[in-house]
Amino acid sequence: MPIVAQSTETDWVSRFADDVIAESERRAPGKPVVVASGLSPSGPIHLGNLREVMTPHLVADEIRRRGHEVRHLISWDDYDRYRKVPAGVPGTDPSWAEHIGKPLTSVPAPAGSAYPNWAEHFKAAMTEALAELGVEYDGISQTEQYTAGAYRAQILHAMKHRADIDAILDRYRTKDKPKNNASQGQKQGQKQGQKPPEEAELEAAEGSGAAAEDDGSGGAAGYFPYKPFCGGCGKDLTTVTAYDDETTALTYTCAECGFSETVLLSEFNRGKLVWKVDWPMRWAYEGVIFEPSGVDHSSPGSSFVVGGQIVREIFDGVQPIGPMYAFVGISGMAKMSSSKGGVPTPADALKIMEAPLLRWLYARRRPNQSFKIAFDQEIQRLYDEWDALERKVADGSVLPADAAAYSRATSTAAGELPRTPHPLPYRTLASVVDITAGAEEQTLRILSELDPARPLASLDEARPRLDRAQNWITSQVPAEARTIVRAEPDRELLDSLDARGHESLRLLLEGLDSHWSLDGLTTLVYGVPKVMEGLAPDAKPTAELKTAQRSFFALLYRLLVGRDTGPRLPTLLLAVGADRVRTLLGG
Repeated sequence: MPIVAQSTETDWVSRFADDVIAESERRAPGKPVVVASGLSPSGPIHLGNLREVMTPHLVADEIRRRGHEVRHLISWDDYDRYRKVPAGVPGTDPSWAEHIGKPLTSVPAPAGSAYPNWAEHFKAAMTEALAELGVEYDGISQTEQYTAGAYRAQILHAMKHRADIDAILDRYRTKDKPKNNASQGQKQGQKQGQKPPEEAELEAAEGSGAAAEDDGSGGAAGYFPYKPFCGGCGKDLTTVTAYDDETTALTYTCAECGFSETVLLSEFNRGKLVWKVDWPMRWAYEGVIFEPSGVDHSSPGSSFVVGGQIVREIFDGVQPIGPMYAFVGISGMAKMSSSKGGVPTPADALKIMEAPLLRWLYARRRPNQSFKIAFDQEIQRLYDEWDALERKVADGSVLPADAAAYSRATSTAAGELPRTPHPLPYRTLASVVDITAGAEEQTLRILSELDPARPLASLDEARPRLDRAQNWITSQVPAEARTIVRAEPDRELLDSLDARGHESLRLLLEGLDSHWSLDGLTTLVYGVPKVMEGLAPDAKPTAELKTAQRSFFALLYRLLVGRDTGPRLPTLLLAVGADRVRTLLGG
């Protein structure tokens, strides 16, 4: 059974669950608790976007553990405009720019894709990753909602109260509204909150959130919070030129192709509310209690701040509670932006780490704390930390908040997530598959010798961690950094050694058979320099002794792999095999 975490001063998930349950009982007693996320499939949905999902997921899951009914809504903002061609997306070229301004579901998928349009192509990888992560949610396509007329009453209501919306927005406008509506249309979609971090970066470059966004049509006919997609070219570079509240007759023109028409908004389903009105409308429509938002919402005029007033004054609703979440980075990179191309996605992370570990990274940090996800050597330290936590959980020495984060990482209210039956150290697995180049028979031999008291019966016992480590080696470690064991002894180096060097190698070779396990070889390689100094193998190292150990290790690396560093020596020795070690060390 999953552990049910209790409220503590350090467990942020439980604290939010307490607040959300209480708020839901106040607003909608007896109804399911509603939490929400939003994702825009405008390009690869990256690990920064995942925080938009994991924060409410963890809170929703805690609420489920307590026996409450809860819905986690994920709004796929697939009716957003195609804003630009993301860099680094395979199967695209500059010709995709001709679709800028169309809904994402009306843009062709990248060449070679099996999916019908741009949005579905990028939704697919995220949907698969969320399933692997154990995220339970109700997906809502905004294309389906708008084109089916689900929001018709809300759209008509917003148009009727357009002057009131304009007045609210005007409180935050810092400069005159742009006169060129085509320019405005090109900026529509630069919204915050449910959009990925590149939106905030873009807005920071252009000015305040309110100034950078297109918050509605501002032509000669006045302000309108609704943007039709053109019946001629399908783009949103349109301006509403007339609207009749009684008949709902709406006239618009397109700056892109010159098309113009008059439609009845009460029957027209080819358009959407602008973002600063759309988001609060959905809060009221869905009855959202909890939804996080990006740190960019701390600025005046942001969508969350303005939305709070619009939902209350226009839609007679209440703004969700929820934290502002900080950015997520990767080792060696600042905050992530999918618009720049080549940014790691959840699917990328799940190729090199197990789902519980990735969940843990989001569960152990409060939403307002930024953190990095390691794709470099740091992943080995991260796995060491995770394994140490598992040992503390097993022996009962774990702190309550760490126990709660571990439980949320390894299980949901629905049950335990799959895990590796025999989890060997990640750094060891990575070293072995590096040396063996993934050859299964040799890999099994080496891994079986790591712990003679508990040998592996098959590689399946070490999976999926073994596969993740192998993927990390092949995809993240440069070819020049891979380990290649020497084919022949380095006779020149061996002949150049003095008597002390030869004696250290003799001691190592003499102890191989009696120390042939990971722990035994660790004792041996660290002990040889101690014995050379006339000390016991278990003597505590001094500064001078550590220097001697480093020199000895460098000698072994040069003789085995032709450079001064490499995988941990005990693992390397096991991987090379005793007979070959003797040959390469001149035994």
